[in-house]
Amino acid sequence: MQQITHNPAETEAIGETLGRMAQHGSVFALSGDLGAGKTQLVKGMARGLGITARVHSPTFTLVNVYTGGRLTLYHLDLYRLNGPEEILAAGLEEYLQPDGVAVIEWAERWFGEASGGLTAPAPLTWVRIDTLSDSDRRITLEHA
Repeated sequence: MQQITHNPAETEAIGETLGRMAQHGSVFALSGDLGAGKTQLVKGMARGLGITARVHSPTFTLVNVYTGGRLTLYHLDLYRLNGPEEILAAGLEEYLQPDGVAVIEWAERWFGEASGGLTAPAPLTWVRIDTLSDSDRRITLEHA
């Protein structure tokens, strides 16, 4: 699936749809440039899961956990980690089989070409956000 959004609200709306469709154990791998809208998408996913808490990027804490919705949301941000070795050393592999839904920003740092042989969990949904202009984004979903 591929869709173009023209503002953050439209990006959040796609996330909300994903949150409504998410099932227990779902893992979403997000990739895109800095400022592409990954966290906006996660805000929508939280809303789709029925979570009312304020969602923000866990860049410095690595993981934020949101409860109170249909499923628990585990929001990971790998921006500050430099590859699979640091990710595994941080003990994040438990989120590949979440007791809820896991959303991983900068997932290419874990499962990308330099993954050291690590494979992404199944089922996994890749969500690529490409910046087309200051306001336009192309969101591509691929199920692995």
